[in-house]
Amino acid sequence: MAQRLASLPSPVPSLMAGAEASCSLDTIQQEMERLPQGARRLAVQLRLDLEPQWLWAVLTDYDQLHRFIPNLASSRQLWRQDNRVAVEQVGTQQFCGLRFSARVRLELSEELEQGRLSFRMLDGDFRCFEGAWMVGADSTSSWLLYDLTVQGKPGMPIGLIEQRLKDDLANNLRGVQLEAQRRCLAG
Repeated sequence: MAQRLASLPSPVPSLMAGAEASCSLDTIQQEMERLPQGARRLAVQLRLDLEPQWLWAVLTDYDQLHRFIPNLASSRQLWRQDNRVAVEQVGTQQFCGLRFSARVRLELSEELEQGRLSFRMLDGDFRCFEGAWMVGADSTSSWLLYDLTVQGKPGMPIGLIEQRLKDDLANNLRGVQLEAQRRCLAG
């Protein structure tokens, strides 16, 4: 998996570079890149005033993710081997009056010291679904970054759902943020 992720372009340098100066707290920055063969690379970053460990605790609560990530109908951990975890997730959403549902089985690699939760699809309803959640802090705030490369199967209208993907990723970060804030306050 590391080789596969290493072959991707670097983790959204324009979102990370100079973010301290250009992005205020509680602001979402997004980028989308069109790749060959209908693939899309989307990156969303949120800067916030919350310790990174709260964000990490939410992201790794695999059996509960569907409770606070919008459009995620179910999430369950299948197995764990050291820092590797398999999770099955089903996402649903309304699109053009139709209900769209997609299932993926993901293998995740927890790299706590780097604040990186890498994932790649083992099987599911896409040709490619891989990326990473990253959490960290600098001198002014904490940040949460979601970097996703997705490619639909033949016949899946990726161009039509492109804007929906962008909206959903921003909502996903907000969902993680709200749950981490709730847990922090509860304490």
